[in-house]
This record gives sequence, structure tokens and C-alpha cells, in this order.
Amino acid sequence: MQRNVKVIGRNIFWGLLLILILSNSGMPSLKTSEIVRVETRWMEFDYVSWTLETLMRKAAQISLGTHRYLSEEQQKVITLNYFDLINEQRQLREVINHIYADPAILNPQFQAEPYLDRQRQVQEELRHVGYLYEAILQHQVSYVAGDKSLGFIHQPMPPVQYHTTSMPYALIVSPRDIIRQDADISLLPDLTLDQIVALEKAVEDKMNVSALVVQIGGVGVYPTMVMETSSLTWLSEVVSHEWVHNFLTLRPLGMLYGQTPELRIINETSASIAGKELGSAVIENFYPALLPPPVAASTSVAEVIVEEPQDPPAFDFRAEMHETRVTADTLLAEGKIEEAEAYMEDRRILFVENGYNIRLINQAYFAFHGAYADQPGGAAGEDPVGEAVRNLRAQSESLAEFVRRIAWVTSYERLQQLVD
Repeated sequence: MQRNVKVIGRNIFWGLLLILILSNSGMPSLKTSEIVRVETRWMEFDYVSWTLETLMRKAAQISLGTHRYLSEEQQKVITLNYFDLINEQRQLREVINHIYADPAILNPQFQAEPYLDRQRQVQEELRHVGYLYEAILQHQVSYVAGDKSLGFIHQPMPPVQYHTTSMPYALIVSPRDIIRQDADISLLPDLTLDQIVALEKAVEDKMNVSALVVQIGGVGVYPTMVMETSSLTWLSEVVSHEWVHNFLTLRPLGMLYGQTPELRIINETSASIAGKELGSAVIENFYPALLPPPVAASTSVAEVIVEEPQDPPAFDFRAEMHETRVTADTLLAEGKIEEAEAYMEDRRILFVENGYNIRLINQAYFAFHGAYADQPGGAAGEDPVGEAVRNLRAQSESLAEFVRRIAWVTSYERLQQLVD
């Protein structure tokens, strides 16, 4: 009897995984124009192979359950070791790149050899430590999700599973006369810049559209894909964000992810809001030393009066990007496509001059980045959809109430009804 229960449980588990793989909300929409895919078929990312390979490794990790026998102190040591290795790997890459780029070095391969040897050692260590740390962080995100009632009997469903990996690129396609994401195709992670630029130009010339290849930080397959980072705060947030996609996949909002542009914005904004709250809870519960210092007491009126004149405010990225989006939308609405594109290029130069090395700002740029509207302003411009999601969160007494209400939204009109 016990054996049968285990078999049934295992079948349910793998069945759930298959459902998540086939109907995942964090993956690009399958309704991508075949015209675009003529240019991308040879360079598209293979999610099926990646998922099956990762599932096998995760199954071995689950069967061992090593993290369950670690004390809090041991978990902290593993965490520090993991991020030390990440930082060392990044430094080694910079040194090696510098050696090969320096024309004064006549034999770069010989000079870089000790650094390449150490890089191989670090990569091997990361393969072992990385999976163990993933299990630790999965447990921590699971704990805060259960603590916030996002689960069944304090267990999140589906279970939190992620893997740090080289992230695929995404080819975003938008019409030129309006900012709207019409295609999102995942591409191989090792494409070179010249290949990327050539692909963008080929798609734009062939279809008279706006195209942009972007880097992404996470994908909501199962286990979720997350980019390598040296920031624990960012990692906690993104792992939580992608798990929320998995949670929504089993509910109407996730199932309808690519049905309309509004539903995609609702989905991504909801995952961003919930991901940040869960990620912050992980830091607060398990890594309180990383919390920002408390805000100082407010300055009195008398102190303000005698205060010395302040320097001009620093360049405000979100405010400037918001202005760029709003102006571009206005020009496009007036049918001034070339003027809008010239304006966006002028603004891109302004961002570069202020330290933001953005390669291209066009309609596709805003079609992608504008979907993440968890904060006012920014690339979303005046789009009311993100504001409606934020209002629903403000009206909800808890994160669990917000997530469960938004999960059953099937249209922007339904979201407006909930907010009203």
C-alpha cells in the first residue's frame, strides 16, 4: 500500500511538471508569426531539452535532500561560499578579457593560462555548490510563500524550483505605428552582437516592423530559469517572481498569458509586485544584515530654512524613460513614425551620456520593458493597466488576497471591475 501511494504521488508530481512545461505562462507566446521564425529557426532556444536535463538533476537533488540536514550556520557558510565563487568567476572573466584585448600582450593564451585554469576550477566548484545553494534558497522562498498563505498547509504549490543558467535572448517584435508586442522568440544564449544586429535588421527589413533582441533575467518554465548574479537581494526577488508565474500558470490569468497585450502586462506586473514582496521577506527572515539601514528622522522646518543650496538633482532614469515613452506614444498616435523613431534615438544618446549604455530604444524596447509596471512611470508610460494592478494590490489586505484575486482575472475589463 505504501509503495502504491509513493507511485501515485510520483505520477501526480511528474504530471504536474508536464502541465507546467506545456502551459507555462512565463514562456513566450506560441502565437508567434511564422514569418519571423523563418529568420530565427536555426538559432532558437530548446526549452524541452533544457527542462528535461534540469528535471533529472533536480530529482537527484530532491532525493538526497542534503539541505534539510544543514544548520543555519552551515547554510550561511554555503551562501557566502557560493557568492564568493560567483564574484571570483566574474573577476576572472574580466582579467581574461583584458589580457586578450590588450594589443601589448604578444602571447595572450600563455599569459591567461593560470587564470583559465582557475576559472575551470571555479566553474567545477560552482556546479557542486550551486545546486546545494539552490536547494537552500528554494526552501527559504517556500517558507515565506507558505508563511504568507500562498500554498496548501504552508506548502507552496507548485513547489519552488529554479536553476541558475545561461539565459536565452528574446527577440521582441512590435509594429512601427504602435507600441505592442506581437512576437517574443527565445534565442540561443551564445549569439554574438553582430548576429543579433543582423537578425534585427533582417526582421525589420522583411516585415517593416520594430525588432529588438533583449537579455532576460528569468523565465517561468519549470524549474524556472534564473540568470547568474552576485546580488542575493536580486536573486531572491527573481526566484520569487518566476515562482509566481508558475503559481499563475494553473489559473486563468496564467493560462491566458499571451491572449492580449493587457493580460500580459497584468501577469508580469502582478509577478513583479508579488516577487518583490516575497524576495524582501526572504531577506528579512534569513539575511537581515542585508536590509537597508532605517530611514533617518525627517528634517525640521527650521533646518530646511537654513540648509545650503542643493546640487542639481541627479539624472532620474525612470522619469526620463517615462517622458520618452509618453512622447513616443504621442508621436505615433499622430502618425509621425519617422519622427518618433528619430526622437527615441536622440533620447537613447541622452541616456548613454548619463551612464546608461542602452544599445537601442525603439517600439520593441517599450513593448518589452513596458509590461513590468509594478512602479509608476518608467517604460510603461501612461498605460493604465499597470496602475490598475497596483491599485488592486493597495486595496487587498494581504499579498495572498491580491494574488488569488488577480489569478482569476481574464480581461482588463474584469480587472477594472475588481478595482472599482
